[in-house]
Amino acid sequence: MKADNAQQRSIVPLVLLSFNLFIVMLGIGLVIPVLPFYIEEFQANAQTLGLLVAVFAFMQFLFAPIWGRLSDKIGRKPLITIGLFGFAAAEFIFAYAIGLWMLFLSRMLAGIFGSAIMPTAMAYVSDVTTPEKRGQGMGILGASMGFGIVVGPAVGGSLAEIDLAYPFIFAGIAATIAGIVSIFVLPESHAKEKRTVQTGKRVPQWRQMRDALQSPVGFLLILVFIMSFGLANFQAIFSYYALERYGYGTRDVGTILLITGVVGILVQGVGVGRLTQKFGEAKVVTFALLISSIGFVVMTWANSFLWVIITTSFFFIGNSLLRPSLNSYISKLAGDQQGAMMGLNNSFLSLGNVIGPIIAGTIFEWNIHSPYLLGAIIMFVGLIAMRAWLSQNKVTNVHSSI
Repeated sequence: MKADNAQQRSIVPLVLLSFNLFIVMLGIGLVIPVLPFYIEEFQANAQTLGLLVAVFAFMQFLFAPIWGRLSDKIGRKPLITIGLFGFAAAEFIFAYAIGLWMLFLSRMLAGIFGSAIMPTAMAYVSDVTTPEKRGQGMGILGASMGFGIVVGPAVGGSLAEIDLAYPFIFAGIAATIAGIVSIFVLPESHAKEKRTVQTGKRVPQWRQMRDALQSPVGFLLILVFIMSFGLANFQAIFSYYALERYGYGTRDVGTILLITGVVGILVQGVGVGRLTQKFGEAKVVTFALLISSIGFVVMTWANSFLWVIITTSFFFIGNSLLRPSLNSYISKLAGDQQGAMMGLNNSFLSLGNVIGPIIAGTIFEWNIHSPYLLGAIIMFVGLIAMRAWLSQNKVTNVHSSI
């Protein structure tokens, strides 16, 4: 009975949090098809676009652990609210930029404040769900974000036909609305008596990451990097790949992302929770790595629009299973350090997002299939390492030294 009551109490904040993240990811998604055209207004090139993507991820890499520890100290709600309003300000700066330096300032601020939202939201889910329902909660969170990313490009493409700045203005407004909802509706999930107070000298981030890698959860953080690196290989060059190989424009790419995104939503919203409850996170992560690896390869075989959709959807199934089940696995091992661990989680995620696009863009010039093939190799190496790690370790909890 107590478990049922706890589950019922978790539903409302989980729905509200999912709504907020949907709005934010909508704001992020709607600028994806517009960004290359927008920077052309400043006589910039693809290299500049790559740097804008990299600086966003690099700021996330630097600041995610800071926000994560702070959420353990002062609560989840303030961090989510600050992140939303900061992200909104960054989008408005981008919309009204008069020089490249303002574009880079915007992306830096978006990375800084955006990194406050994701790890705090995952810690929030950990606060309001039982360990048995953790995978389902992470799946719902992932589905809401995926839905925002799916709807975003279609909205952004339509707004850009009126004015290229409108998608960024819309993103700023959407994040502002989400911030207001957080202030007045979203309850705090982290009780004061459970909050941690940091004492002593702050440990540098590189040392925190090193220590985390040496903890029982360290290998899972490596998998986070592998997952992020592999996905970045897809995201960074998909539009260019579709243009060079098939001659697809933004509308065709948007259609593909819409359909495959819906597939990802269904997998995260329905499949992840059931699969993790039935088989456990370890088996789901292993299976997802296999599907993702195969998905990278079969995408290079597609020779028609229909097969591009089918093969890309197959890849999205693997990735949609991997991310929430991996997050749930890490959360279960994090003990009472949910915010700090999710901050480190996001740092490894961001590190992959920094390195992945740079390498993908470089080797794409050598062979257009090479980023996908590299992604397949990386995922398969992760699969082999996962099997070896599971056979050698019995992980129950994370040491408090992280």
